[in-house]
Amino acid sequence: MDGTPRTATVADEQAGQRLDRFLTGALPELSRSRLQALLASGAVSRAGETIGDGNTRVKPGEVYVVRVPKPAPAQPQAQRIPLTVVYEDTDLIVIDKPVGLVVHPAAGNPDGTLVNALIAYCGASLAGVGGVARPGIVHRLDKDTSGLMVAAKNDRAMASLAKQFAARTIERAYHAVTWGAPRAGDGIIEGDIGRNPFDRKRMAIVRHQGKPARTRYRLMERYGSEARAFASLIECRLETGRTHQIRVHLAHLGHPLIGDSVYGRARKPPRPKSETEQIAYAAAAEFPRQALHAWLLGFQHPGTHKQMRFESQWPEDFSSLIAALRELNAQ
Repeated sequence: MDGTPRTATVADEQAGQRLDRFLTGALPELSRSRLQALLASGAVSRAGETIGDGNTRVKPGEVYVVRVPKPAPAQPQAQRIPLTVVYEDTDLIVIDKPVGLVVHPAAGNPDGTLVNALIAYCGASLAGVGGVARPGIVHRLDKDTSGLMVAAKNDRAMASLAKQFAARTIERAYHAVTWGAPRAGDGIIEGDIGRNPFDRKRMAIVRHQGKPARTRYRLMERYGSEARAFASLIECRLETGRTHQIRVHLAHLGHPLIGDSVYGRARKPPRPKSETEQIAYAAAAEFPRQALHAWLLGFQHPGTHKQMRFESQWPEDFSSLIAALRELNAQ
């Protein structure tokens, strides 16, 4: 937002609406929560009188003025960190997040994050999401998960994307490399996810105080013998978005991600019968991160309402792991 006052005139058919609801419809570039904050701060007036109550019923012909302050300086600060930008316009930006990049500043990672990078990259095109010049983060990927993310550049885009995530209309698909292979070729994993009662730093499937979580999976490739596969490539599609959802669900299924030091551990491989097997087993055992890549992201554009869909190629380490495991089937 640039600080220019916005005006909204009440039409006859809008009479009797709550003020906050009326303004949300009249000024779609501002989210309802943002308008409520502006009302509370005294930024909304009618005929020179400040109106701070969103419950006020509007009348035909009334003209409301909303003074949106210029965005506050960016917090956190801009940092020039290389980014792979897949798509960008005035409303949003889609990036291909590399392994090792934390999404948002937090304890232990006060800077050097994706948010710092986006603030530097977008510069003046950030329109003050929530009143502060920063990108609107509506979903996250773990530090060591690679792949596609979308961030909003203004309140309208933030509200639209957040609504799509809440309605579960966002299309998200991941490729995961796991120990072993599920017997069923595809299926659904369900189980409420919450804090592990014995280790608050981990998530777990819990009986009480968890949030519903649902993951669809499809076996794409099996590595090793069909009777007892050493590893597999699985596609996972999220129907909910809980913290560490895929990692927790696949571990619960009995097939944790290769490289996941939190929810899985390296399986002891069978004795290698060839140099090929030795290389494949070592590639899996020594993989340094959870083998998870967000390869597909689809959503409705907040401004044009067109459906958008993006795909990401595997990063080099992921491709090398798959290549080594495929050799098990080529013997």
